[in-house]
Amino acid sequence: MDKVIEIQNIVKNYQVGSVIVRALRSVSININRNEYVAIMGPSGSGKSTLMNLLGCLDTPTSGTYILNGIDVSKMEDDYLAEIRNKEIGFVFQTFNLLPRTTAFQNVTLPLIYAGVGTRERRERARAALEAVGLGERLHHKPNELSGGQQQRVAIARALVTEPSIILADEPTGNLDSHSGQEIMRIFHDLNAERGITVVFVTHDPDIAAQTRRTIRIRDGRIDSDTLRGDP
Repeated sequence: MDKVIEIQNIVKNYQVGSVIVRALRSVSININRNEYVAIMGPSGSGKSTLMNLLGCLDTPTSGTYILNGIDVSKMEDDYLAEIRNKEIGFVFQTFNLLPRTTAFQNVTLPLIYAGVGTRERRERARAALEAVGLGERLHHKPNELSGGQQQRVAIARALVTEPSIILADEPTGNLDSHSGQEIMRIFHDLNAERGITVVFVTHDPDIAAQTRRTIRIRDGRIDSDTLRGDP
């Protein structure tokens, strides 16, 4: 199958004063195109470190990370930023929207960084917001939107660059159960209808239960890797 993520024997150590913290210990994972995956683990398990590596926000101490055919293991920050903007859409628990700009402006930002022209930016941002059901809310600022609507804007912003992967870090953590289910339905549709690989990083078993594969990490190692049928 067509692999989007290939990580082999990834080690990540941090120096904290005179102590070396071994956050990841020889982790190997393959994730194929169009997979729908949850990475789970308790606090301190290494899942946040793994997310930072998968998202090209950090580089490993040793080991190899091939993202969509490109070895990003030892890339400098400028190149990593370029890869991030092209290949990965991020969705965070706290939405991370700019408060004084509209939904439409928030969604166009990644395209500005990517050097996309004005007309194409507008068309793609509008299409992304319509895809998450916010075609009538383009010019609303975050404080004029509910939490669920703000997370939809964040998903549209992740979607607008047409990434290979969407990385979602506890995406329903700040939402009520109804809004959370609506957000999960959007992720499911993006995966099923557009073929986008979606990786959730979570401690929430309800999110994991809705995916087709759950990878559990404990003490910096893969504890289990479970496949199931369509949720």
